[in-house]
Amino acid sequence: MATEEGVVFKIGSSEKGTAWVKTIRSSACASCSSKDACQGGSGGKEMEVEAINTADARVGDRIVLNIKTSSLLKATFLLYVFPILAMIAGAVLGQSVAIMRGTDPSGLSALFGFLFFGLAFIVIRITGRRLSTNASYKPEIIKVRGHHSLSTDALVQPQTEW
Repeated sequence: MATEEGVVFKIGSSEKGTAWVKTIRSSACASCSSKDACQGGSGGKEMEVEAINTADARVGDRIVLNIKTSSLLKATFLLYVFPILAMIAGAVLGQSVAIMRGTDPSGLSALFGFLFFGLAFIVIRITGRRLSTNASYKPEIIKVRGHHSLSTDALVQPQTEW
């Protein structure tokens, strides 16, 4: 299980049972290649995420988020490994088709490889939309650690001036 701490800043709709949480990027985020895409726009240390509110957290509560490791690994495979496998499969298919047609295997292999690579991103987009509604791919609030009396802006640690 991957866990992260944060502060609830907004409660989602009651039928969904979700809450919006601000977290600070952990040291594990520093080595992640998707660190700049996690939070659209800000690019700072603070992230906002919608989480399933099973611990009945309220606005201002300090909480612990959990995301299932299996879900994280499946999403990582889909995002990073699947496009490469699709490109390799396309290149092999393109080479086979070129040999059967008696044309240049390099050109057709490259064409099919890039075509399958592009199709992989379309599959990722469609699958991503479907998985975004699946609760097992959303973080879950598993524990309330206390109430955070300060504003959620206090999450951002002060930067030292040099």
